[in-house]
Amino acid sequence: MTIHCFKLYLFAACTVLLATTAFAGEDLPKTLLTERGKLLYSEEFTQPLPPLTGKPIGFASGFQGWRYNPGPAPSHGGVWTIADGCFTGIESPDAHHPATASYGIDFKDAIVQCEVRLDDVPDEGRRSRYLQIKATDTKDYVVVVTLGQSGLTGRPFDDARINPVSKQRMEGTPVFVPAPVKLGEWHTVVLEIKGEEAVGTVDGKSIALSDPIIGWDKHSIMLVAGTQGSFRHLRMWEALPNPDWAKNKEGLTAAAKPGQK
Repeated sequence: MTIHCFKLYLFAACTVLLATTAFAGEDLPKTLLTERGKLLYSEEFTQPLPPLTGKPIGFASGFQGWRYNPGPAPSHGGVWTIADGCFTGIESPDAHHPATASYGIDFKDAIVQCEVRLDDVPDEGRRSRYLQIKATDTKDYVVVVTLGQSGLTGRPFDDARINPVSKQRMEGTPVFVPAPVKLGEWHTVVLEIKGEEAVGTVDGKSIALSDPIIGWDKHSIMLVAGTQGSFRHLRMWEALPNPDWAKNKEGLTAAAKPGQK
């Protein structure tokens, strides 16, 4: 290898190393069920989101990329704005339905991480304040973590129980961990999915879920805001096995509490 080629090789190698080190050096929340593998997706919400591709099948699958209502007209799924690196969902006061935005991506096991904020705005008759990260299969939800002002709740969905009005799966048994949240503060929520198990974490407090439906193939994630909430620094990694999961699970199971809305 000539000196010139060697210098080019060394420069390229150092560039990759610096980029990797910068990413690895971030203060990432600890994971319990899985370990972070390859980065699958990253969104900083600094630019308008490109239109989706494909043909949506209901709300859950058939598309790649983002599906949401950018406004200004309100809709059943609320209005979403992008400003200052924040993706903000605003529930339409008359809709009685949270603001929803979906990102179409095919996966099975993954770690989804996002900073979230319950915005300090008047409720204007909207019933509750909460934020959610959901995962879907081809037609419906399979698992959800919900952050409210009192803490974090996780639930699988029940394929044997269908809501007669919405025709969607009903929520299964919840698990809850207290974690008081003030309006206007940022918190990092992590949803780990591996096989038939999932773990949700906020501020170092975690819940564990287990259900066969969690292991089904998934086709999108959904961000949900009741009243109004903001999201930033969204990332997805492939989920690799965590050798400490058996020990971690024992601690979570012992601390598990009955769930709440």
